[in-house]
Amino acid sequence: MTDIEDHVDNAVNRVTIPPVSPGGPQSQAAREICRGVVRVLSAHGLTAISELPLPNGRRADVMGLAADGALWIVEIKSCIEDFRADHKWHEYRDYSDRLFFAVDPDFPREILPEDAGLIVADRYGGEILRAAPEVRLPAPKRKAMTLRLARAAASRLAVQLDPTLPAAVGLGIGDV
Repeated sequence: MTDIEDHVDNAVNRVTIPPVSPGGPQSQAAREICRGVVRVLSAHGLTAISELPLPNGRRADVMGLAADGALWIVEIKSCIEDFRADHKWHEYRDYSDRLFFAVDPDFPREILPEDAGLIVADRYGGEILRAAPEVRLPAPKRKAMTLRLARAAASRLAVQLDPTLPAAVGLGIGDV
């Protein structure tokens, strides 16, 4: 029972289920920044989830939920090319109370927009260097986003506890 399996036979249709990813950035540099961001948010009293799908089809790199219900989105930029190629970050403002950029310590911070917060992070932690302006979401949107975050986190945990779950119930358990 303590051995971790590389794959699981779901015993329903005898299809091998690949290991489930808990979500997160794909590049090593972005994963390390993400780890530090999660630590920073935790130090500020927020719980966090990475790669949260948003209603507009985008994915927030990290979304944090505070005890008072505040929602923060953190957009990770692992290199200058990543920042210059990405113009979708404006669309995240509609789903959070605060929007931050997170970069590694060597990133040229002067190219980042001044109207967003700034977190500098590495795999060990980080620091909020510039607070993000707060624009509170309307209550119905806050509730919808809070439920989206909760359901995504719960479904990821459920699949970690039982990797056969998606196939056993006949559908892919996604992030809502």
